[in-house]
Amino acid sequence: MNILPVLERLAYRYPSVLVDAVIAHDPGRRIVAVKNVTVGEEFFQGHFPGTPLMPGVLMIESLTQVAALLLDGIDAPGERIWLRGVDNAKFRRQVVPGDRLELEVTMGRRRGPVARAAAVATSDGQVVAEAELVVAFEPRRAGVASGARVHETAIVAPGARIGDGTEVGPYVTIGPKVSIGRHCTVGASTIIDGHTEIGDFTEIYPFASIGLAPQDLKFRGEPTQLVIGTHNVFREFVTIHRGTAGGGGVTSIGHHNLFMAYAHIAHDCHVGSHAIFGNAATLGGHVTVEDYATISAYSGVHQFCRVGQHAFIGGYTVVTRDALPYAKTVGNRARIYGVNAIGLARRGFSPDLIEQLRRAYRHLVQHNTSRALELIERDPTLDAPEVQYLVDFITSAQRGVILRRPARRLEDMVEAE
Repeated sequence: MNILPVLERLAYRYPSVLVDAVIAHDPGRRIVAVKNVTVGEEFFQGHFPGTPLMPGVLMIESLTQVAALLLDGIDAPGERIWLRGVDNAKFRRQVVPGDRLELEVTMGRRRGPVARAAAVATSDGQVVAEAELVVAFEPRRAGVASGARVHETAIVAPGARIGDGTEVGPYVTIGPKVSIGRHCTVGASTIIDGHTEIGDFTEIYPFASIGLAPQDLKFRGEPTQLVIGTHNVFREFVTIHRGTAGGGGVTSIGHHNLFMAYAHIAHDCHVGSHAIFGNAATLGGHVTVEDYATISAYSGVHQFCRVGQHAFIGGYTVVTRDALPYAKTVGNRARIYGVNAIGLARRGFSPDLIEQLRRAYRHLVQHNTSRALELIERDPTLDAPEVQYLVDFITSAQRGVILRRPARRLEDMVEAE
């Protein structure tokens, strides 16, 4: 039996943990543990130096810790376990360094959060101490897994679900319709509310605001959702709003994304996976951000726009039309600065494929859009799924795409990196 997670419920730490191993366990009924008493124990330094004896109060403490292990095997175990009383305690003989204590606890009557247990400590087959322990436990909040750790100052509403291994920090507020997966961390003073689902291994840093009502004047409190995948990181003061009925009712975020401090994701947005949002990067409502996109610090994306795969949005950029995939889009108002060659190379795109995309963009900046698309589709050297995706992205754009040229010579615009 792995006793360490259970002993974490005790307020004490080394050198006060007084159980070494469990040798027999009938869950909810009986348990036998072992404590090896060694001369190196901290308490021997001051307890009768020269004639070291294990104090009786520490034998009671050892038996209480074993009782805590036994309570962990009962239905609806407690988050916190403490000793409430000791009846009929008897100490039969002295315990000295070198003794091996067998600590047996048998569960007795239970009434609500209070249980009685018969506890006996033996050494070499002789009883050295016995007592009837009165142990109290705080019932675990419904929906909180046994391996989750919730700070005593956190407010977790009834109905919320928190997965195994998840740690909730101080002063966190979690609403009744929130579901948090396994092995997540929720930083201090974070608020998570609404019908919000958060996947496993998510890190939420202090003061984030996740799943609150959208900033949409048409919103009337209708039930909508926020769905977040796994392995996402939300840094300090990130805000993410759930959807609206008029926008489909769901804001969604994929997997392995990084949202730096103060980033904002508005209602009904859909973010793919492996995206990076710089500090204070902001999405208006109904924005779609596809996989591996990067939106740099203090950039804003207008509502109903799209940001294509592997797109790079430079810092302080204002995006009012669809930002093309594979390209660098920079400025206020945003202009296109050629292929995002560095980002594509980092993600494993071959030099030949990057050159194909660069030639496709050369057509786009040298001709009007219709003529450029015709030339791209007729060029056999541009036959690649990524180029076809670029063409499909442009033809499906409802707000148009950003192909505005920077104020410099054409040959400088498409960079030969």
